[in-house]
Amino acid sequence: MPEALDTLLNFASALAAGLLIGAERGWQQRNIEDGRFAAGIRTFALSGLLGGFALLLGERFGVAAWAVIFASFAALVIASYFGDLQRQGDLGMTSEVALLITFLLGSLAVAGHPPLAAAGAVAVALLLSLKRVLHGSLQRLSEAELSGVLKLLFISLVLLPALPNKGYGPWQAFNPYIFWWMVVLIAAIGFIGYVAIRLAGNRHGLMLTALLGSIVSSTAMTVTLARLHHGRDLQALLAAGLLATSALMFPRVLLEVGLVNSRLLPQLIWPLGVATLCYALGALGYFRIASHTPQENAEPALQNPFEIGPALRFGALLLLILFLVEAARHWLGDVGVYLVALLAGLTDVDAITLSLARSAGAELNAQVAVQGIFLAVLSNSLVKGLLIGLIGGRQLALRTLPVMAVGLLAGLGVLWLV
Repeated sequence: MPEALDTLLNFASALAAGLLIGAERGWQQRNIEDGRFAAGIRTFALSGLLGGFALLLGERFGVAAWAVIFASFAALVIASYFGDLQRQGDLGMTSEVALLITFLLGSLAVAGHPPLAAAGAVAVALLLSLKRVLHGSLQRLSEAELSGVLKLLFISLVLLPALPNKGYGPWQAFNPYIFWWMVVLIAAIGFIGYVAIRLAGNRHGLMLTALLGSIVSSTAMTVTLARLHHGRDLQALLAAGLLATSALMFPRVLLEVGLVNSRLLPQLIWPLGVATLCYALGALGYFRIASHTPQENAEPALQNPFEIGPALRFGALLLLILFLVEAARHWLGDVGVYLVALLAGLTDVDAITLSLARSAGAELNAQVAVQGIFLAVLSNSLVKGLLIGLIGGRQLALRTLPVMAVGLLAGLGVLWLV
């Protein structure tokens, strides 16, 4: 009796899988006259049951029996498809493929895996229901964006696993696997930010663009926003956007450190957190007093952030900094590390952050790494302040630079105390 009950429950799962997929297909074709489509909810339910019965017969007479039934069912589905094709013209094969999958899910359920069959049915029904969303997304996808996705997948899923995970060169500083993993990390963070901007658009105003654009490049977004300073009505809103985009650099540094060497987070989270809070309060204050700004006057041009060239240039910069950090540590001690951090932060804070976080605890003292990362953040922030002053003009500089100075000094004070 228990065995018979299990079999009945398995058949119920097979039937439920067919009903779920059939319900979605029937709903999609609800406006089509009866008889104009080959498979409805009943056909899918019967397909699930047929898969279950085929599995039982296969267990009784051998796997060949199951294969013959499946082949016959597939032939029937294909014949039905060509019949519809002759009567109605060009047709998709989605429903026919779904029928074959329903048969297989029915066999899976009766084979003793009803949870897996149920999960498969839900996944198939969900995928079928997303037809308009998926097709619409493909129509909006540009060639550059598709190329960016494929390149990101190539460097992460094809190149990365093939690289050796051991040190080479002077001081064993060059680890191909770690080096390329950091390149993939930066490329992925930038591409996620680009996708977020692409999906949200600029309808929600300059602030949303500034926040999302800073994920791609806070320095580039600083230049973009500073160039919009000519309109008087934009001054307060631009100040809010500039402070917000600079503030997000600190959490990004914490994220990179957490992924590479989480042991440094307790020493960095307070100084960078205080700096973030000061910047955020300034941005919020200017945002509250900002007048309404037409979105068409504040629409930064965005480009696909992932290309092979920039990724390789970042990799070359990262490799150079890795060797400079190790050379400075061996020849100049801690002072050399601080000097490299200050110079590297002038152009790119991510590379030096990843380099110091990777070296901390092994070849480099953790405290020196923390202080070096903060110095890189400090020098990068000073560069942004200089860009605001040179590009954005006096009024924009007077609004933003005092807040930036307070945040950096507060963070430096907390770092000194910690």
